[in-house]
Amino acid sequence: MELSGRNVVITGGARGMGKRFAIDLKNLGANPYVVDVSQENLDALKNETGISGKVVDVSNEKSVETFFEGYTSENGAPDVLINNAGITSDALFIKQKGDEITKFPFANWEKVINVNLTGVFLCGREAAFHMVKHRIKGVIINISSISRAGNLGQTNYSAAKSAVDSMTVTWAKELAKFGIRVGGIAPGYINTEMVAKIRPDVLEKVIQNIPVGRLGEMEEISRAVQFIMGNDFFTGRILEVDGGMRI
Repeated sequence: MELSGRNVVITGGARGMGKRFAIDLKNLGANPYVVDVSQENLDALKNETGISGKVVDVSNEKSVETFFEGYTSENGAPDVLINNAGITSDALFIKQKGDEITKFPFANWEKVINVNLTGVFLCGREAAFHMVKHRIKGVIINISSISRAGNLGQTNYSAAKSAVDSMTVTWAKELAKFGIRVGGIAPGYINTEMVAKIRPDVLEKVIQNIPVGRLGEMEEISRAVQFIMGNDFFTGRILEVDGGMRI
């Protein structure tokens, strides 16, 4: 796929890695359009880069269906979907402090699964529907994580990301007959706002376990996105971009 002129929808695209993807793809001649839950961040992105976007709740079926119907009516079906929206809400499965024992809060489980798994499913389904309907040989890219293998304090996040990987392979098999490719990217610890919230002493220990000796940069994940878009023989696989770190 040539990147220039392609219609690209990016979820969670108003900041962090999604914003980086949008800016880089615009500079390469593509037409990025972002969805996000924050109108404030969308307005800032528009003012800074000229990239348009819309508030969409990716975990809500009606919200996602309405968005893709409207987007396709105005712009044509998307050539590319980048399923990037994601949140964390970490906790230990069971925690004991003295005589007090606490459980992993169900609310933490529910909100992460709703965004990181259901949101990927809904956006992927709607993008694929419009690609097939309008005979677009498109690409769906799901952003996974190094935590897909399981990570301390991330029962919800790890479960969602491993499920996203399985959906990626399933969709690649099912959608190949329509000329649609599906791939994933599993970043390691990347220099983003989310990682910046990690306590400094904890983050230092993380970096010590990364063979290349540093955090990844958003630009390096953006290049992986461009690789998947541009390589027509890539589908049904997850790229690990983690500096050699394995969990």
